[in-house]
Amino acid sequence: MNIRLAKTAGFCYGVRRAVELAEQAAAEGPVYLLGHLTHNDHVIRRLEDMGAVTIYSPEEAPEGSTVLIRAHGEPDGVFEALAARGCRVIDATCPNVTRIHAIVREAEARGRTPVVIGEAGHPEIVGILGCTSRGFAALNWEELEDILSKTPELYVQPLTFVSQTTAIEAGWKKTVENAKKVCTNAEFFDTICGATSRRQSEAMELAAQCDAMIVIGDPKSSNTRRLAQLCAGRCPVVEQTERGTGIDRERFRQVGTLGITAGASTPGWIIKEVYNKMSDEIMEIEQSFAEMLEESFKILNTGDRVTGTVAAITPTEIQVELGVKYPGTIPLSEFSDDPDVKVEDLVKVGDEIQAIVMLVSDRDCVVKLSKKRLDADKNWEIVENAVENKDVLEGVITEENKGGLVASVKGIRVFIPASQSGKPRGADLSEMVKTKVQLRITEVNRARRRVVGSIRAVAAEARAAAAAEIWNNIEVGKHYSGTVKSLTSYGAFVDIGGVDGMVHISELSWSRIKTPAEVVSVGDPVEVYVISFDPEKKKISLGMKDHSQEPWTVFTNKYAVGDAASVRIVKLMTFGAFAEIVPGVDGLIHISQIADHRIEKPGDVLAEGDVVDAKIIAIDEENKKVSLSIRALLEDAPAEDDGDEPEEDGE
Repeated sequence: MNIRLAKTAGFCYGVRRAVELAEQAAAEGPVYLLGHLTHNDHVIRRLEDMGAVTIYSPEEAPEGSTVLIRAHGEPDGVFEALAARGCRVIDATCPNVTRIHAIVREAEARGRTPVVIGEAGHPEIVGILGCTSRGFAALNWEELEDILSKTPELYVQPLTFVSQTTAIEAGWKKTVENAKKVCTNAEFFDTICGATSRRQSEAMELAAQCDAMIVIGDPKSSNTRRLAQLCAGRCPVVEQTERGTGIDRERFRQVGTLGITAGASTPGWIIKEVYNKMSDEIMEIEQSFAEMLEESFKILNTGDRVTGTVAAITPTEIQVELGVKYPGTIPLSEFSDDPDVKVEDLVKVGDEIQAIVMLVSDRDCVVKLSKKRLDADKNWEIVENAVENKDVLEGVITEENKGGLVASVKGIRVFIPASQSGKPRGADLSEMVKTKVQLRITEVNRARRRVVGSIRAVAAEARAAAAAEIWNNIEVGKHYSGTVKSLTSYGAFVDIGGVDGMVHISELSWSRIKTPAEVVSVGDPVEVYVISFDPEKKKISLGMKDHSQEPWTVFTNKYAVGDAASVRIVKLMTFGAFAEIVPGVDGLIHISQIADHRIEKPGDVLAEGDVVDAKIIAIDEENKKVSLSIRALLEDAPAEDDGDEPEEDGE
């Protein structure tokens, strides 16, 4: 027979803490246990053998005696009565129950009516309702619906719902779902203990995988009864036992896989007894169970890294089940450095979460955790490793200072000297604030919390990689998108992605220009193509002129001999003037064709930049030359005018 034990079985941390406090108090002297400390007579008898005395009302406690409050908690009136008797109170109320008391008190202070979903007569519920003057309990939705129907005014009253820590999650969810439909002013706090939810889900999962289940626990324990109920829904054979007595081993002999779980009031030694009774391999079982018990009592220390399961999310903290005797809590202030973060967007109940132990409090029965400190530690490790691994990290520039820039990289402050900003000397670095940058970490001193980075190093490496890519694939005629880097008298240097190429002034435009600045400016995006390149000398000649707009073709498609054109004077010579007809095609106006009268030199009539009308009088297709005449248009004008004159009458 294969025997499997549920991982979360036996004492929950609240009961375990109460028993430990009772044992410590009994060792120091007489201690009075108010009510049954736990729903397990064997545990109670053991404590009584140590000198503890069980009482059932504050009045039974001798004046000035030590009284321990059980994990279920007690009404406020009990504490007041004990104080009146001068008793020293050891409050072993489970922290989860204490939280419910606080929610109920705060709700009543706001004029709301607390509603507890759980067994009305259960000690935990009695204690909770003892913190309010107008709260009430309902076992489930059916019972609550009956109460609401008899008291209709509750439908519109402000109600605050909480659940018994050991409530079945499915029942709670059903109640919430239905209450939201009919109660117009209700708020809900899921206060089911994370350990309880985990215990129940593990028991159901185990039951579905086993041929039979044994649920160990006192029949008076509601927690144990619920476990048996849940297991019965998944497994055909379920037996509940207090200590293993009365179990017919023959009944289970043909069982292939037997599952064992235990209620929150069941100590480990009783589980072990049952385990051993059902096992044919006692030594192996004892060893594995001992390891499991050791794990459940594992001691945590400040600074330890732990992994747990999110049990609940409240407005002030995240509750984490760690698999040890105390639960963990992460205050929202220790979850993230981002004040605007919404916890619900990042983590949900049931998720695994990692954190660092800040404090283990035996008094409060809780392990205080910090996720943001763990994140910070991890981020420091990433930054430290980035130096050795030469990793590139991303950051956001947060400020400019006298020496350079400051970036936030994974929440860590990184100083970037001005010389490493990637900007020219004297540039305005304030423009980089609030921008994302890629940088390399060059220096880390964690003790002094000093980190230095370089944007320039990343940019240089990226540029070198891009340059290598270009030289590996460059070819004549290939087109690139580039940026004008600088201008000279003879052309423009263009960055085509890590490599600079030269566009000669003659390749900037089909038009005749005197300086590159007539066409482009530094910083302009341009489209260029490769005319030639020399890999050894690392030189590239580029062109910008659009060959689909070849000037002579454009000219011949537009003009013919005899056409008039508006032309721009671009150069004066002693023998005449050159004029641009279309960009890239000039025509000569001979000095004899400039005016309808004799002139000494072209400058007597024309100046560079003048725009005049001229007639095309000749086109040399072979040599791509054009002759123009201003005089021809002047001579044609009178004839045209005469033709427009009306004929005179012959008389």
